[in-house]
Amino acid sequence: MKIVVLAGGLSPERAVSLVTGTGICRALRERGHRAILVDLFLGVEALPGDPETLFDAADGLCPDAKIETTAPDLEAVRRSRRDQSPQVFGPNVLELCRRADVVFLGLHGQDGEDGRVQATLELLGVPYTGSGYLASGVAMDKAVAKRIMAAEGVPTPEWGILEYGPEESCRLAQELPMPCVVKCTTGGSSLGVFLPEDRKELQDALVKVRRFGGEVIWEERIYGRELTVAVLGNRALPAVETTPAGKDFDYAAKYQKGGAREVCPAPLTETEAAAAGALALRVHKALGLAVYSRTDMILDREGKLWCLEVNSLPGMTPTSFVPQEAAAVGMSYGGLCEEIVRLSLEIKRR
Repeated sequence: MKIVVLAGGLSPERAVSLVTGTGICRALRERGHRAILVDLFLGVEALPGDPETLFDAADGLCPDAKIETTAPDLEAVRRSRRDQSPQVFGPNVLELCRRADVVFLGLHGQDGEDGRVQATLELLGVPYTGSGYLASGVAMDKAVAKRIMAAEGVPTPEWGILEYGPEESCRLAQELPMPCVVKCTTGGSSLGVFLPEDRKELQDALVKVRRFGGEVIWEERIYGRELTVAVLGNRALPAVETTPAGKDFDYAAKYQKGGAREVCPAPLTETEAAAAGALALRVHKALGLAVYSRTDMILDREGKLWCLEVNSLPGMTPTSFVPQEAAAVGMSYGGLCEEIVRLSLEIKRR
């Protein structure tokens, strides 16, 4: 098949997306597909006389992608685009997507997980991987997702939306319950998430979180074991337990060697493992997700599971959680990528 792997874009998770897309593209090419990686924002400046030949480009146009300890400079990315257009879709992106049999969405964060790219492809009649536009938007917005979880009886920490100006952060820091978490509603990869230990740190978090845009929410902090469980098709995969090497599981801990200890399958009792899988499936279905997702949860000291959030396009670097969980049931990375394509093509979009 001709496959465009769409990655990059202008999300703070851009670097993670490019590593995800590179891994997917190379895995699909190894399995005989004519796959190419296309950067959502930078696009392809010039197409050959016969654009079809681009699907046979050396190494699938994959960049030398890696994840640094800090998020990428998005303003520098904007300046690097030759046409300086504000459009989300770069040069020739949609032209190449129209020529593909399917678009594999290797995007993370806004412009990728919020449903807008999915809606565009759907209107163009282009098949794509993963959940539809509505479920993607719902899952991306933590406030909306939490409202649905509450309506469906899914256990999630107490939370609330915060509306405040910069001058109100001092007052608010004295009023919010502690311990708590402060996060933006559309963040990912632990970007825009703050775990203050005292009210001074809380005030700093209330100032910093506004830089990530979107609404801000506070959430009761639940202490316990950090688990993540993927859903693939109609089944839950084995849980991963994560223990950060430092104080918190932040962006650096997630993607730098030695930043965290990950165990898959997680050392859970049979009852705990079944409950974690059931919760992931319950959230996946409640939000209307399809093909695959990954739910992050906490197993507290009393043995109760709490759903924190769900990812409709979870990380798919070769060492990400979902590939680890697939490997635990005997599925290779390339096999996982092909299974996502197969399941996605079974869905009848509008």
